Amino acid sequence: PDKGEDCNRTWHFNVTEIKDLMADMRHYWPDVLHSSLNRTQFWKHEWDKHGTCAATLEVLNSQKKYFGKALELYERIDLNSCLLKAGIKPSSSYYQMTTIKEALTRFYGVTPKIQCLPPEEGEKAQTIGQIEFCFTKEMQLRNCTALKGEPDPMQADLKLRTEELSVCSDTLPTYYPSQV
Repeated sequence: PDKGEDCNRTWHFNVTEIKDLMADMRHYWPDVLHSSLNRTQFWKHEWDKHGTCAATLEVLNSQKKYFGKALELYERIDLNSCLLKAGIKPSSSYYQMTTIKEALTRFYGVTPKIQCLPPEEGEKAQTIGQIEFCFTKEMQLRNCTALKGEPDPMQADLKLRTEELSVCSDTLPTYYPSQV
């Protein structure tokens, strides 16, 4: 769920519930914005904003199930492999956003939501910050476009500390950074 606010403010994040997932969480879902002393802040945000909403489904009704399913879906999607097959690899090279979008849509059959950091002062390229795939309640891929009566998730911006991710521009060169 991608709602504007938390669904259940009383269901607080408890890192001990996902302690057996921690190695995979650090590797596949790292928090790159917070200090090494507080690497759980991003996961707390994800649980508070999205997990407490998703928990209405039995398959996601605990922190362990929610984060475990996210890791499982990450493995199933295998985004890096898809992009490599299309000749797109993390590097100092620039790509056209339309090339990236077309490769992902062709491979997965759905339209993902791609968000970028805008070019830094004096730079010409945006940087991919997040590639988001959307799923039905049955955990099947679906287009990341607005459903009837809902705000368009393609237009949503994500504020992370002082940096802001927004929908990528199709006209700017795009940098695909290597994993942190």
